[in-house]
Amino acid sequence: MSVWWIMLACGVVTFAIRLSFIAAEGKMTFPSWFRTLLPFVPVAALTALVIPELLMPQGTLWLSLNNSRLVAGLIAIAIAVQTRSVLWTLVGGFAALALLNGSIAP
Repeated sequence: MSVWWIMLACGVVTFAIRLSFIAAEGKMTFPSWFRTLLPFVPVAALTALVIPELLMPQGTLWLSLNNSRLVAGLIAIAIAVQTRSVLWTLVGGFAALALLNGSIAP
């Protein structure tokens, strides 16, 4: 099976899952505990994607100040707490990572 068919199938399955919630709106009542937890799904998914990249950049756990991704992530968290701005968090985190990796000359 070609990669394109796999990508198409994954897209169709993803679309069907998302459409099921839209189509069910008004026709089905979800339990209150489900509706209470639903807003936390994006945060949980993003955390599951980001944390392994910060803590295990080379496939093994690396908790050290020499881990530039971890330090840049901590700086981004500090910026997010202070500014509550997604834009400044991204800019600050990427700038910190670039500086720590030596990509930008001081």
